[in-house]
Amino acid sequence: MPHAYAMPMNMKWNSLPRSLTAAVAAALAIGVIIPAADAGNRRDEQDAARRAMLDGQVMPFAMIKRRVDATMGGATYVGSEFNPSSNRYRLKYVKDGKVMWVDADGRTGDIIGMAR
Repeated sequence: MPHAYAMPMNMKWNSLPRSLTAAVAAALAIGVIIPAADAGNRRDEQDAARRAMLDGQVMPFAMIKRRVDATMGGATYVGSEFNPSSNRYRLKYVKDGKVMWVDADGRTGDIIGMAR
């Protein structure tokens, strides 16, 4: 009695319903496509920020981040977004499990808004 505690499973892919197979394939495709699209948008945002900095429209991001970091009381920097139409940065921080968003003017580096 070699299989006293387990039953062998002889399931084959072609025995699955075609709709289930199609759904799994679609889910896998979406999982690959969406991150790639998001990466493309992030790259466009970075390019816009760099162009604005090179054109003298905004300060270098490192300077803005240092100014904002100094006011955040030890919060951990998580990431940022750049809005090219307003030349504003939105920086994301976390402290004590709470997320904080800080809006900074890219031209001056001044904090213009904060949300928790």
